Amino acid sequence: MKWGQKVMGMLDYLRDKILLLVLHTGCMLLMAGFLYATGYDPEYCMLILVFWVLILAGWLGYGYYNRKRYFEKLWVMLEKMDQRYLLGELMPVSHRLEDRLYREMIRISNKSVIERIRQIEDEQKEYREYIESWVHEIKAPITSIDLICENSRDAILVHDSRQSVVRRIRLENQKIENYVDMALYYARSDEVYKDYVIRKTDLQEVSVVVLKRNKCYLIQNQIQAEVDCKDSVYTDQKWIAFILNQLVLNSTKYQRESGAWIRIYTKVYGGGGILTDGTLLDVEKEDVHPAGGREERVYGVRLIVEDNGVGIKEEELGRIFEKGFTGSNGRKTERSTGMGLYLCRKLCQKLGIAVYAESKEQEGTKIVLEFPVSTYMAVSADLSTER
Repeated sequence: MKWGQKVMGMLDYLRDKILLLVLHTGCMLLMAGFLYATGYDPEYCMLILVFWVLILAGWLGYGYYNRKRYFEKLWVMLEKMDQRYLLGELMPVSHRLEDRLYREMIRISNKSVIERIRQIEDEQKEYREYIESWVHEIKAPITSIDLICENSRDAILVHDSRQSVVRRIRLENQKIENYVDMALYYARSDEVYKDYVIRKTDLQEVSVVVLKRNKCYLIQNQIQAEVDCKDSVYTDQKWIAFILNQLVLNSTKYQRESGAWIRIYTKVYGGGGILTDGTLLDVEKEDVHPAGGREERVYGVRLIVEDNGVGIKEEELGRIFEKGFTGSNGRKTERSTGMGLYLCRKLCQKLGIAVYAESKEQEGTKIVLEFPVSTYMAVSADLSTER
């Protein structure tokens, strides 16, 4: 056991027993001097010293072996534990008083740590619940402002200047709602499972809803938007809509000066599938298209949000999903927080979706979401079709 040897080698053990060894050495010298002074044969004195050394060596060897095994067992246990602060509860029983005292002290210390952790978790839970409650409360006046603007639009058609003011108010109101949503989803991001419903989701429908929600923003920035999502996936529709909304807002924020566009489309990919004629399909990260009238088992769907904006520098591309990272483009925008893509990646990890980016500076950016389809679901689908 490497860990045991590293923690306590033989030299370390003897060094720890140095006072005992000095004591035994002194006692042996005193005894040898006493026996020699009282007329004992030097050979008998030497024989007694040899036996003393052998007994001491045996006792030290036995003690070293026991202590080494004990600590090896502890290290193995520690390596296998997920919650290592519970070591004090699982430490093996020892007959040594020191071990029992250490174990009790570790248990008391760990209990204090666990209580503190629970206290912090409770405080975080209360804060998160407050944020969620505040977000729901603030959404009411936001919706009211939007309705007032919508109802006022027809009443002031003759006043172009007033119409422009109403549009700007709606646009700013939409921005407020987007930031409020970001706060809500960030607060819930650690507990996605509490508000998570897996069902078949039409990506075309979700994409259209997201673009309609941001139509004022897109119109103001003169951005053309296209949707071509022919595929469906099994995921949570609400969370995907939020992620997609963040990606659209990001593309809008970093658009080019003229001729800007955003395209949302899907592609399917396969790997190791089986064709209906029994042929083994071995495709890695490539598009899959039916050929020769044969059916192919699809193993995933890519949802791609592409734009022709300012793009991302190559040296910054690997950091765009980091919390708070704004990059050279973000520093030119006062409203950039570096939270949008970070939150998208965090939610994608919770949902089991891969996310990555492809970009060239001054040419555009692609954000790709990969929805994998498990072998179990694919086989189940095949069996259902056969029946």
